[in-house]
Amino acid sequence: MKNAYITKISKFLPNSPVENDQIEDKLGFIDGQKSRAKSIILRNNKIKKRYYAIDENGNVTHNNAQLTAAAIKGLCDANFSKDQIELLSCGTSTPDQLLPSHAAMVHGELKNGNMEINSASGVCCSGMNALKYGYMAIKVGQVNNAVCTGSEKVSTWTKADFYQEEIEHLKALEENPMIAFDKDFLRWMLSDGSGAMLVENEPKGDTPLKIEWMEGFSYAFEMETCMYAGGEKLENGELKPWSEFAPEDWAKQSVFAIKQDVKLLGENILKKGVDCLKEVYEKHGIGPDDVDYYLPHISSYFFKQGLYDEMKDRGVEMPWEKWFLNLEHVGNVGAASIYLMLEELVASGKLKKGDRILLHVPESARFSYTYAYLTVC
Repeated sequence: MKNAYITKISKFLPNSPVENDQIEDKLGFIDGQKSRAKSIILRNNKIKKRYYAIDENGNVTHNNAQLTAAAIKGLCDANFSKDQIELLSCGTSTPDQLLPSHAAMVHGELKNGNMEINSASGVCCSGMNALKYGYMAIKVGQVNNAVCTGSEKVSTWTKADFYQEEIEHLKALEENPMIAFDKDFLRWMLSDGSGAMLVENEPKGDTPLKIEWMEGFSYAFEMETCMYAGGEKLENGELKPWSEFAPEDWAKQSVFAIKQDVKLLGENILKKGVDCLKEVYEKHGIGPDDVDYYLPHISSYFFKQGLYDEMKDRGVEMPWEKWFLNLEHVGNVGAASIYLMLEELVASGKLKKGDRILLHVPESARFSYTYAYLTVC
């Protein structure tokens, strides 16, 4: 088996950062009213800046494929060109369309010749699953390099006009014209952006990171849906897909809006995450003492103390000095978040040879988790 190394990491964050008091100026006011939930959610998540692929006039500046291609181009220099990419593996929760696949559209943006492509779907774990595909392809010697990406273009999904027909429908029924909290909640959490990693079979570059292993877990066999888009959750917990709704109901019910079952999230996301973290530690014979930098993707700082407490209560406490987070100044970029965190850590100059890094990515869609253990070469 070959070894696989992350030799370069690049990011692309569109336009200027958006401060908290600018969010509704960018996304719009639903029914012309300020959100009642906004201040509470922002106080809990402690995000101060995020990025939107929207210009000052509300026009889209980049689609998801373009965001991803921009990050990939950031990997290229005199020593590596886009024409040398052997495998392209892309993960996202928010592809620009149902078909063709996201990776195919990114490849179309790159226009760099024939190669294998792979699209990983899902939510936050899709970026890690894209990385794992590239990692495994190099491990078995099928390719010498792979470009793996995580990206999100969520601003379009959370603009006010996305909900306008539902508001008008509620008014017609003489109901309270207010978007449900499970839809409003995520408008103040999510951000656009992309990250890309070059994975190679040799430790090249200034700070190569050897991928020691990657592990994934899913609790969908016992957990109902928590985060979703393109469907509606029924009272029995099942998900009714968009294809079973009449087209005129898609807008009336904001079927394609991103929604979160906040109660289910709070009750399970940390517990299940530490369940599988303990399994990972046991399988690979390591523990917190074998980690120098811990990079957990958390959607909100609301979960930071809770995650620490859960690990401490379960005997796998991770000391605060090992944590590395950047949520506050980039926002929750879903599948791209772990790419952006690792890129920032490498760029900080803090890493030294022999340092060990644990990546921990949860996905609340139906409770999936992915881990990677890296060593600085």
